[in-house]
Amino acid sequence: MKRILSYPEAIREAIEQEMSSDSSVIVMGQGVDDPKRIYGTTKELVERFGKERVFDTPLSEDGMTGVAIGAALGGLRPIHTHIRMDFMLLAMNQIINMAAKMRYMFGGAVSIPLVIRSIIGKSWGQGPQHSQSIYPLFMNIPGLKIVAPSTPYDAKGCLIQSIRDDNPVIFIEHRHLYYQKGYVPKESYVVPFGKARVIKKGYDISLIGISQMAVECLRASHFLNEVDINAEVIDPISLSPLDIDTIESSVLKTGKLIIVDNAWMKCGAGSEIITQLIERGVSMVVQRMGFAFVPCPTTPTLEEQFYPNARKIASKAYEMLYPNRKPWIATTEQYIEEIEFKGPF
Repeated sequence: MKRILSYPEAIREAIEQEMSSDSSVIVMGQGVDDPKRIYGTTKELVERFGKERVFDTPLSEDGMTGVAIGAALGGLRPIHTHIRMDFMLLAMNQIINMAAKMRYMFGGAVSIPLVIRSIIGKSWGQGPQHSQSIYPLFMNIPGLKIVAPSTPYDAKGCLIQSIRDDNPVIFIEHRHLYYQKGYVPKESYVVPFGKARVIKKGYDISLIGISQMAVECLRASHFLNEVDINAEVIDPISLSPLDIDTIESSVLKTGKLIIVDNAWMKCGAGSEIITQLIERGVSMVVQRMGFAFVPCPTTPTLEEQFYPNARKIASKAYEMLYPNRKPWIATTEQYIEEIEFKGPF
């Protein structure tokens, strides 16, 4: 029988296994030892490994990121948790001018094996300063690796890979993914950087979803079955490095592409993917979807307009395939647990 874990359980298991096998791994950040333990991802770690290896930090993102970088320079492998990606803005100099550049500036004599866990996504109307997804800012910086796994399987494997890497890695977690459950092996394993996953094969149109939008694209593909459209769905997983080869193969087959970002579209991950495809000479019909270009709203009514979702994605795909027909909106209900991608098995 295949073993099922939730997304937070998979993250916690990855951390626990790496801490057990490598005494240089430490966990730090706001809330890592509080009662909720960051959605359960650091549950019981302080009890097992002690306060020297699992400890809370003050509201000083810049200073604490500097501490994490110093610890990495000193031979440790810190996992530094930012409960909201928004607050990484307070540590931009540390991340961009220090962590990302030190290995280059010192000719490879030093390394920064630092994992920065950053949480994105809307939740109970958190509004303009607590719901942002600013990972495209970091994609512009050489020296940083960026991953955004959408399944429990990939979350565990990506995190283990991130902890073992000798470069700074930004590990992106969307709040809504914490409800995901899927197959996760008990043994330790890695999901390599720079490899996308085709989570559903198809031939009419390619749907690429970043982070939680991979889930929405998969749901959209099931809506599209109503109108006999067979969509291929790809989860990039790794944003830097990016697996453009897998994406190119899909688009060469379908000729049509929708990229659904979990951020604003201007200068975003979707823009980068499209540009690389064009540079390779790929001929395609393409659309981007993502946040409306305004600050993140607070009210549910405005959020409905602001964020992409499965029905909007499906309608856009239908419009691209049948531009001369009247608009179509899926109306059937879905049993989400029967649709979600459960793992590469």
